[in-house]
Amino acid sequence: MECNQLIRLAKDWYTRVEQETMAPARMMEFIDRHVKTCPTCQAEVGLSVEIEKIREYVLPESKIPKAVRERRQKPTPEISPEEHDEITPNQTDAP
Repeated sequence: MECNQLIRLAKDWYTRVEQETMAPARMMEFIDRHVKTCPTCQAEVGLSVEIEKIREYVLPESKIPKAVRERRQKPTPEISPEEHDEITPNQTDAP
């Protein structure tokens, strides 16, 4: 990041997130708002990639925008029956 103001603000906001005085989603909202109004941030190539890395680090999975989650999702690996023994309702632990 080239914008010193954004770096300073992000550090301050992240400290508040760690202290639980600010919600992570609010921090990302403030970052997005700053970038929209800052000429230095708007001119920086690749800033959106850095912001997405911060978003993934700070936000819990449920708060990451659905479009971003869908891009990152990978197919769920299949579990073979040998690897996963399920107990059916008729089975008991007693011999």
